[in-house]
Amino acid sequence: MSDRSLAWGIIGPGNIAHRFASQLPQSRTGRLVAVGSRQLARAQEFAAKYDAPRSYGSYEELLADDGVDAVYIATPHPGHAEWAVKAAEAGKHILVEKPLSLNHAWAMAMIEAARAHDVFLMEAYMYRCHPQAKRLAELIRSGAIGTVLQIEASFAFAAGFNPTSRLFDPNLGGGGILDVGGYPVSVARLIAGAATGQPFANPVEVSAVGQLGESGIDEWTTATLRFADGISAHVTTGVRLGAENVVRVIGSQGYLVVPEPWLPSPTEPSQLVLHRIGAEAEEITVEANYQYASEADAVADHLAERQAPEMSWDDSLGNIAVMDKWRAAIGLEYPAERGDANIPTITGAPLRRRENHTMRYGHVDGIDKQISRLVMGVDNQPNLPHATMMFDDFIQRGGNAFDTAHIYGGGRHEPLLGQWVTNRGIRDDIVIIGKGAHTPHCDPESITRQLKISLERLQTDYLDIYFMH
Repeated sequence: MSDRSLAWGIIGPGNIAHRFASQLPQSRTGRLVAVGSRQLARAQEFAAKYDAPRSYGSYEELLADDGVDAVYIATPHPGHAEWAVKAAEAGKHILVEKPLSLNHAWAMAMIEAARAHDVFLMEAYMYRCHPQAKRLAELIRSGAIGTVLQIEASFAFAAGFNPTSRLFDPNLGGGGILDVGGYPVSVARLIAGAATGQPFANPVEVSAVGQLGESGIDEWTTATLRFADGISAHVTTGVRLGAENVVRVIGSQGYLVVPEPWLPSPTEPSQLVLHRIGAEAEEITVEANYQYASEADAVADHLAERQAPEMSWDDSLGNIAVMDKWRAAIGLEYPAERGDANIPTITGAPLRRRENHTMRYGHVDGIDKQISRLVMGVDNQPNLPHATMMFDDFIQRGGNAFDTAHIYGGGRHEPLLGQWVTNRGIRDDIVIIGKGAHTPHCDPESITRQLKISLERLQTDYLDIYFMH
């Protein structure tokens, strides 16, 4: 436990930020010193309500405040990545409201920024910081219900349809999966991990059904997660479907119920109910806790490690990967992720090499550009967001050479590179190595046909280097 005091700034004074600010005085380590909003009057009103001495009419001003040690990012989902990276660049420690980002690709970039700038980063699943979640994991590890077989978890609510609300706006990452679906996913992964003595476990298979509403977001959906050790989990979420919002864990010797898994009372003890075969139900009482305050203390307690066991970087990456698969299973893709989307850099700044990069370069006769000694293989990027983050990072590290082929991914990968190059406007600054003549298509007509297809996919009229593959 740390005795260090952290001065907090809040980016985005929305509803969830009010919960954090209201409980922060109950923490051992935190105090609110600044609030940033795109509307100064809103920041001033928030700051006055929670006795914060400074308020700013922009997020940039807050990040420039030397008196702020850590920031709580509570913007709508699509803003998490941009402001987390900018906070890391400003040397601030970071607590990001869930979900960490819109998808796995941007979450990777956020964690890489925290690592590169040596700052703390944690995804704000506040229930993980409550003693109740820790007691749940302890009971599972101890074998209280025998071998874990099945997990049931839900977090859903029935909101009236409002096309202007972020909950129903696909451009703001609307829908149940990103808003509250990460809770049942994360607790299922926590329990499956505890059952095998690990901090968490990732499923080997994700299947789902659900309903996309008139605005294109998931209004309700359920998923089944299958883990390698035979455990299965059934998770439910939605923004137009009320649910019991409970966690049940079924084992070979009984079952365990968590009646209030996500928002237990901060002032009254909570209960877990243990049902063992042949015995009366046992209520296990857990002390009351201000879980948003405990979240702030988790940051201070693990500042030196730059991540906290309550929600480690690998845990967050595993969670968002499951949510990506869940969305894919029901056909939910946000406009910012589509294959023809003009995805900006993570911070919106122009793409350029870092001044301290260590890339080395070579020369090939006939090519009037330096060619990076390391070449990026364009053969394993699953979608445009992932390709964008990887390719941007490669450029920043001094890379400029990309290797692709007509055959890679059955033709799926060349369009990703082509769209990224078009988005960035850097065709003449990079070297594209293309390949064709794949057996048995090794004749001049086939090579010509494949080359034309590759050029069309890549949205260019030339390749710098072309190999017979």
